[in-house]
Amino acid sequence: MPESTKETRIKKELQRLKKIYSALPKNKLAIVTPLLENAAFMKITLDDLQESINANGCSDEYKNGANQYGKKAAADLQAYNSLIKNYNTISDRLEKLLPADQKRSKLGELMNE
Repeated sequence: MPESTKETRIKKELQRLKKIYSALPKNKLAIVTPLLENAAFMKITLDDLQESINANGCSDEYKNGANQYGKKAAADLQAYNSLIKNYNTISDRLEKLLPADQKRSKLGELMNE
């Protein structure tokens, strides 16, 4: 089976998230939808970055001038670290928008892949 495209994986993740929040009133759903779209994009991008980091490592070698060599943090690692902070912020906001009676049962669903 061929690997899904990034766009397809994002749509699948968005559908999963929308199902979790489907019981919200329409006014709250209008607020939540952009957050869900961003969360889906971030989740899939984080998965891709994590795969790249696992395959290529956390550091890159560089050469700066004739005799200056060293290692620096990989660009994918820097992107991952930045994006994971934003993803956690959106996840926290989304959790706060869940009705109190749904928080416990849906939180597990939200965090599952």
